Amino acid sequence: MCPYTYYIVMRKSKDPRYLRHQIVLSARERGIKATARSFGCSRNTVRKWYRRWLKDGYKGLESLSKRPRHSPNATPVSERKELVELKKRYKRLGAEAIRVIEGLSRSPRTIRKIWREEGVSSRKRRKKHKTKQNLREVKRKWRLFQQIDEDTKYLDDIPEYYFQMMRKGLPKIQFTARDVTSGLMYLGFGEERSATNATLFARYLNRELEARGADLSRTVRQTDNGTEYINHVKAKNPSPYTLAVEDIANQIHSTIPPGAHTFQSDVETVHNIIEIEFYELEHFKDLTDFMKKAYAYQIFFNLFRPNSYKENKTPYQLAKEKQPKLSKSIALIPPVYLDDLLDKELELSTKGGHDVSSVP
Repeated sequence: MCPYTYYIVMRKSKDPRYLRHQIVLSARERGIKATARSFGCSRNTVRKWYRRWLKDGYKGLESLSKRPRHSPNATPVSERKELVELKKRYKRLGAEAIRVIEGLSRSPRTIRKIWREEGVSSRKRRKKHKTKQNLREVKRKWRLFQQIDEDTKYLDDIPEYYFQMMRKGLPKIQFTARDVTSGLMYLGFGEERSATNATLFARYLNRELEARGADLSRTVRQTDNGTEYINHVKAKNPSPYTLAVEDIANQIHSTIPPGAHTFQSDVETVHNIIEIEFYELEHFKDLTDFMKKAYAYQIFFNLFRPNSYKENKTPYQLAKEKQPKLSKSIALIPPVYLDDLLDKELELSTKGGHDVSSVP
């Protein structure tokens, strides 16, 4: 008689078919009862493998899948097709972003699984390197508007946007400002990357943020070393942009070390996001339609889009945690078309009068 039961041996066995074949051979020679006693299993187990062996031979001794034939929670075929169509429509957007935009009930993990099964590629990329130093936790503890990163983005290298831009006279340059700790984003657009536009955007942001209760008295406005921000690396006098920023007492303009683009990672990240989620997807009738849709996207980004790198909360939620009495209007500052703003400044300057800001 076997010192171990059939079920213990089966759990340890690398090839269960071999043991089952021994049971079958024993059953042919000695009978069902004697085999059951020898192998420490029930007579029904011996009968099961003997019958399968008679029907399919050695292949019949393989374990059958215990997966249920019907799953009441399985995703319906119609919904699977809809998820595939959504992926094709939104192109490089990930499962989490599509789920938020469309208000889907399925989890991002389920959506990715369906895409894999349907042969739809995901935008997930393999990491090229390990992050040596993660400052996420440090930035999370900063106060609201402790540091605002600003940068410009050329729009003429986005294939889906380029021909619309050329045919309909849409902006060629995007000016972006982003609060580092909350992720709140503000946008400006223009036809050229210039010190004039950068300065106008800085003034506009100063005025709109302060009007909504933001304290900029201890804010660092960080930029790269582009000529729109510093005029020239060897310039001895402050640039118009620096003067506009530091027009608010104790707010300072700081630049990153030359070539250290990772210092601008917060604003560079949002440039990639807006390209995928906005420029590659939207179609525009004219400049007015463009500005309206840009404002709608900015509202979505600030109020409704959770950020997986920032506790899966929206920028406004994070800002509200920093300042509970903060008005929602802080997230609703409209994008500005800087060429129109320049025209207004020029018109005011020619009329003269008090409290007229100078044109940079």
